[in-house]
Amino acid sequence: TELMIQAKYFGNSLLLNSAMQPDLTVSRTYSGPICLQDPLDKELMTESSLFNPLSDIKVKVQSSFMVSLGVSERAEYHGKNHSRTFPHGNNHSFSTMHPRNKTPYIQNLSSLPTRTELRTTGVFGHLGGRLVMPNTGVSLLIPHGAIPEENSWEIYMSINQGEPSLQSDGSEVLLSPEVTCGPPDMIVTTPFALTIPHCADVSSEHWNIHLKKRTQQGKWEEVMSVEDESTSCYCLLDPFACHVLLDSFGTYALTGEPITDCAVKQLKVAVFGCMSCNSLDYNLRVYCVDNTPCAFQEVVSDERHQGGQLLEEPKLLHFKGNTFSLQISVLDIPPFLWRIKPFTACQEVPFSRVWCSNRQPLHCAFSLERYTPTTTQLSCKICIRQLKGHEQILQVQTSILESERETITFFAQEDSSFPAQTGPKAFKIPYSIRQRICATFDTPNAKGKDWQMLAQKNSINRNLSYFATQSSPSAVILNLWEARHQHDGDLDSLACALEEIGRTHTKLSNISESQLDEADFNYSRQNGL
Repeated sequence: TELMIQAKYFGNSLLLNSAMQPDLTVSRTYSGPICLQDPLDKELMTESSLFNPLSDIKVKVQSSFMVSLGVSERAEYHGKNHSRTFPHGNNHSFSTMHPRNKTPYIQNLSSLPTRTELRTTGVFGHLGGRLVMPNTGVSLLIPHGAIPEENSWEIYMSINQGEPSLQSDGSEVLLSPEVTCGPPDMIVTTPFALTIPHCADVSSEHWNIHLKKRTQQGKWEEVMSVEDESTSCYCLLDPFACHVLLDSFGTYALTGEPITDCAVKQLKVAVFGCMSCNSLDYNLRVYCVDNTPCAFQEVVSDERHQGGQLLEEPKLLHFKGNTFSLQISVLDIPPFLWRIKPFTACQEVPFSRVWCSNRQPLHCAFSLERYTPTTTQLSCKICIRQLKGHEQILQVQTSILESERETITFFAQEDSSFPAQTGPKAFKIPYSIRQRICATFDTPNAKGKDWQMLAQKNSINRNLSYFATQSSPSAVILNLWEARHQHDGDLDSLACALEEIGRTHTKLSNISESQLDEADFNYSRQNGL
């Protein structure tokens, strides 16, 4: 569908032709029947061998989402070799990504190929681009002009899948994956934007959230608090991700120090099932993991190896830092058809194991037994609740026979099939339009309608001194906008912000709409964008 956005400035118009033709994969949403919450009257177990930590987890990355802006071709995963390319200690043993068709997935977990390490790389030059770790929420935006002309760099990005190297002090907890981008000695002339997912329920009243960086000696040092004023770094905390403007590569992570007992970690709860070696037994595994895409990827990968199937759409649980434990119960098991092994109907997980779980997926296992082999249908409810806190119900209604089981999609959306997008096609805002915006708002104005107003209209209200130190404050603000809108490409919101400001640069005041980069717009129309 053609999308044309026009921002009006006192009778003149700054035409933003998004030229956006999204390639979206249709996703399916599973809706289970509404169920009433039953009281918990089952026996409790405070510690159990059923809480065994999962084995080392390999993450599978797959995707098929990409938005091209103003172009008809897709970006290549690996760029061609360029002159003056400087790889620095990169591991080239990663798997190559291939395009996928538009059919919805997942068919079943056993069909997912595995990936030996969570790492991606791409070659970038003066035109910049975007490096995405598919379906993890982690991405890196390299702005146009950040790399000097005639230069190109092989840039990599990885996520730590092992034990966190960041050891929390006191009440501090890890809220994000540890993300590394490099090479570390690369110098950029414009800040790059690193997006890191987090699991905190954002509130400055309850959390003190910090950005930390690992030194070359392996120690972690605080870069800044997200509420700090700084001219060397900028953090913008969104509900599910933090967008960081940086001028040096390295390993970064987000930590949080709860200020009150009302501080909340968002957990994703999900239930998987599979047949056991005993043909009459069926195993349920209930997971409670940090609500970040990469954490759930680990669960999916491990379940694939165990032959597990997702039985219900995952849900969000708000887990408070009030020291109360987590209870997981199996309810409403059909009598005379199924029975649960003794003393396992309700299990309790200590608060500390949930609150400080970090990257080890926390799960409880339940073993159900059929009375007869003729029973093939299973229906029950899984209740996950924090004492004196939030509660969620997972409704299980499935066939234990794989041929009769309904498929449930567990990724709400897919990222790019091409982790490395280079040049203009990596950005939502056409370069010519971006240049006009910068020329307009970088110029000081006595009425205050300049880059500060542009920041305010884009919900950037703090630490404006950081942008004041940049050669083009408007360009950095737009880079932050690109990082925040990499999935939706919501140019409407940007156009509305420009329209509200209602200001036209002097150089644009006498330019008619037909003269505004006619070649760019003709190209977009020819490509149906």
